[in-house]
Amino acid sequence: MSRRVHLVRVAPFVLVVAALSVPAARAAAPLDCAALAKLRMPELKLEIRKAERVPPGRPPAIPFAPPMDDVQLPAYCRVEGVLEPRTGRNGRPYAIGFALALPEQWNGRFLFQGGGGLNGTVAFPLGWVASGGRPALARGFAVVTTDSGHEGAVFDATFMEDQQATLNFLYQAIGKVNLAAREIIARRYGRGPAHAYYVGCSTGGREAMMMSQRYPEQFDGIVAGAPAMRTSYSNLALRWAHAAFREAAPPDAAGHRQASLALSEGDRALIVRALLEHCDALDGLADGQIFATRACRFDPSVLQCPGAKTDTCLTSAQVTAVRRAFEGPKDAHGDAVYPGYPYDSGIDVGGPGQLPGFLKAAPGPVEAPDGPAMMDVDAEALAAATPIAAVGDTAGWTNLASFTQHGGKLLLFHGMSDPWFSANDTIGYYERLAADNGGAAAVQGFSRLFLVPGMAHCGGGPALDRFDLLSAVVGWVEQGKAPDSVTATGPAFPGRSRPLCAYPKHAQYRGIGDAQSAGSFECRE
Repeated sequence: MSRRVHLVRVAPFVLVVAALSVPAARAAAPLDCAALAKLRMPELKLEIRKAERVPPGRPPAIPFAPPMDDVQLPAYCRVEGVLEPRTGRNGRPYAIGFALALPEQWNGRFLFQGGGGLNGTVAFPLGWVASGGRPALARGFAVVTTDSGHEGAVFDATFMEDQQATLNFLYQAIGKVNLAAREIIARRYGRGPAHAYYVGCSTGGREAMMMSQRYPEQFDGIVAGAPAMRTSYSNLALRWAHAAFREAAPPDAAGHRQASLALSEGDRALIVRALLEHCDALDGLADGQIFATRACRFDPSVLQCPGAKTDTCLTSAQVTAVRRAFEGPKDAHGDAVYPGYPYDSGIDVGGPGQLPGFLKAAPGPVEAPDGPAMMDVDAEALAAATPIAAVGDTAGWTNLASFTQHGGKLLLFHGMSDPWFSANDTIGYYERLAADNGGAAAVQGFSRLFLVPGMAHCGGGPALDRFDLLSAVVGWVEQGKAPDSVTATGPAFPGRSRPLCAYPKHAQYRGIGDAQSAGSFECRE
C-alpha cells in the first residue's frame, strides 16, 4: 500500500495535508537526473532550477555539525527548486526553496532534514543529526531540506511581516515540500519511498513534532531533538535569568550591570565542582557526568560564604541569582511560566556556534532589568501568548492517535545542559504525552525520550554527543525493535561509551567491569 496525499483547505489561511491509504500508484519509467530538470507540476507551483549528478566524495563543512572527515557520500542527483514563487508584502519576493539529494543506489527510504533558527537558507541535504556519524545520504536515503519559505539570515525575522511567509515557516512549508519531494522521488526511481522519516534539532525538532501533530500520516518515524516548542516562553525564561544574574553583578561607574559579570570564571568552576561532588556518583561512578538526573537535588546555598567573599564560596547575592535563574520565571501565584533548567555538568561550557553555558548569563535576549523583581512576569507571559505562538508552538498538542494508528514512532532527545531550551520542558511534554495517552507503558509503545548528560544545544559540552537515533527509529519502524537504549560516544571523553537509556531510566554503573565501556552499565529507574 502507498499513501496518496491531497491538499485540503479547511479554513482561511490554513492549509493542512490529509493522507489516505489507497492502492499503490501506477508504476512509471524512472527518469535520469538530467530529465528531472524538465519536470513541471503546476498543481504544486513547482519550478526545478537545477538537476545535476554529483560524483562520490566528502560532504562539505556543515555549520554546527561535528567533523565528518571519514564520511564518504555516494554519487547522487541533486535537485534544486522552489515552490509557490510570488511577490509578497512590500514587494518582497518569496518562494519555498528546497534541495533534494537522490542517491544512485537508493535504499528506498526518504528523510526530511529539519531546519534551524528561523531558517532562511536551504541547508545541504545530508541528514546528519542524531546519525551517529553516519548521515542518511551516506546510507542511501533520499534527503530533502528547505528554507521554509523565505531567504534571510538565521535569525532574520523580517519575513514575518508577510502572512503566508509566516505560515510557511510555522508549519506549511514542510508539508508542501514533503509532497513535492515525494513526487520527484517517484519520478526519479519509478516508485515512491517505502518508508519516510523526519529528523531535526532545535527548530528542526519543532518541525519534527509538527509532522507528528499536523501531518500525522506522512511519516513513519520521527526524531525530534531539543525542540524549540515554546520560544516565546523560553525567551521569557532567558530574560528572567539575565535579570537574576544582573542583580548580582557589580555596577560600573555609570551604575549599569552586566549579567556576565555576576559570576567569575572561578565562581562558575566552583559551582560545577560542588554540583559534581553532590550528584556525579549517584549513577554509581564519579566520572564527570551526571546520569542519575532525576536523583540530583543540588542547592547552590551550600556554597554561600559564612562571612566575606573568598575563592571558595559565593556571596548571598550570587547564590540567590543562581537559584532564581535555574528555577525559572513564576507568575504572581507562584506557578511556573516556563520550567526551570537542570543542574548539570555542562552549565558552564556551552556548545556549537559559540553558544555560552547557562552560568555565563545564558544565551538569547539580553534586554532585561536589573533584577527579577522589576519584571512583570504575568504581563510578559500574557504577551508571549501571541497568535504566532498559538500556531507554531507544539508543546500543548498530545493527541497523536492518527500518527500511532498507522504505526508512527516518535523519538525525542535533549541535552541536559542546553542553555537555550530547558530539557525540563521536553520532559514535561513527554510526561503530558504519557498522561494523555494511557500512561507511561502505553506511550512507550510509540515514543521514547533520551536525555544526554552534559550536552548543550543539539551537541557539544562535556558530553557523549554522538549517538545513532536514526538507526534506532528505522529499526523500530521496520523491524519492531523498540530502543530501550542507544550507545553514545564523543570527543569530550575519548575512549568512553555509555548507554543513553529511555526515560525515565538512566545509565547506572554495575559496580564491576570497564568503567569506560557502555557494557558495564545498565538502564535503571
